[in-house]
Amino acid sequence: MGVIDQTEVPIKTGSIYPEPYASEMAGRSSLRLGDAGGLTQFGANLVILEPGAKSSLRHWHHNEDEFVMVTEGECTLVQDEGETRMLPGDCAAFPAGDQNGHHFINKTNAAARFLVIGTRKPHEKATYSDVDLEVELKDGTATFIHKDGTPYTGEKA
Repeated sequence: MGVIDQTEVPIKTGSIYPEPYASEMAGRSSLRLGDAGGLTQFGANLVILEPGAKSSLRHWHHNEDEFVMVTEGECTLVQDEGETRMLPGDCAAFPAGDQNGHHFINKTNAAARFLVIGTRKPHEKATYSDVDLEVELKDGTATFIHKDGTPYTGEKA
């Protein structure tokens, strides 16, 4: 495949989250660069956060590693131990199974971008630290459940 022309990569907006959580992702978009390049063993996405937007619900992965590098602007990394300001060139790594949930928030008045690289396992589970929600991903299908394993039916958690 070689060089990927970012201007030709569709911008993905929205979220796979059920409501009320999907609405919390307003102002977040991404370019699926790895998909555009035909990669199948890991994902590489350029995430764009508008002012005030957040990357995701605070979460941790059971089976997949995740690596982030800020490429433009400023992001605030939120983890169990608090907040860390991240600038272009700053990196963070989240090993599979580490239960320290994380997400990024843009607390500035300018757009921010960061590159996310993560493994793609055939079966993955992610736990959302601050709400009663988990997702199971299997063969491209996402199933949301409560932390006790019961199905999530769209009620507010």
